Amino acid sequence: MSTQYINFTNSTLNAKSHQVFQGPKGLTLEDYKKGKLVFAKGVYKSFQETLKESMTKESKSSLKGIEKNGVKGFLYVVKPGDTLWDISQNFKVNMEDLVKDNNLKDPDQIYPGQELFIRKNNHPLEQEVVASWYGPGYHGRPMANGEIYNMYDMVVAHRDLPFGTKVEILNPENNQRVVAVVKDRGPFIAGRDLDLSYGIAKRLGMVEKGVGKVVMKILA
Repeated sequence: MSTQYINFTNSTLNAKSHQVFQGPKGLTLEDYKKGKLVFAKGVYKSFQETLKESMTKESKSSLKGIEKNGVKGFLYVVKPGDTLWDISQNFKVNMEDLVKDNNLKDPDQIYPGQELFIRKNNHPLEQEVVASWYGPGYHGRPMANGEIYNMYDMVVAHRDLPFGTKVEILNPENNQRVVAVVKDRGPFIAGRDLDLSYGIAKRLGMVEKGVGKVVMKILA
């Protein structure tokens, strides 16, 4: 069996890439796109992993600082294989902001080479916030990210942190802490910054108190 590999040039699958592809008879580039392995320099890698590495190496050179409508951010050049969801998660920005700031009529229709304005994330990594909790009235109902809310899960609602953001929440009164994931939007009451699930509130000892100050630290 011959050595199998794909050569990427500037993260683009072009004619040259097809020409240097080698493999057993009947094995095509499309096979690799479907998850078959690539052998290169003694390491097996999937097509997606190889492409992602190539994209990451060039990501810094594709970022250009800019200000749009008074909002600081930068321009990101879309790479092959990018989705708007991936971009929002990589840069910790909201899908809603990406769609609005770039006047995207269809979030699924982005293309390699397209420039997207991405807001600078101004959230401090650690800050004191006012938190409340929500439970039975919302249990079993869809959250803002489309998943079903389970009030016993380690999930929180925040007005603008991207879905999927991991945060550590500390109750300074008893030093109890939990790690949670942002999956919902809220709270929508003035003076409150974070809505905790019932499960989190119970572990932090905040069920009876209802509302209190906690320290929120962004992990990833």
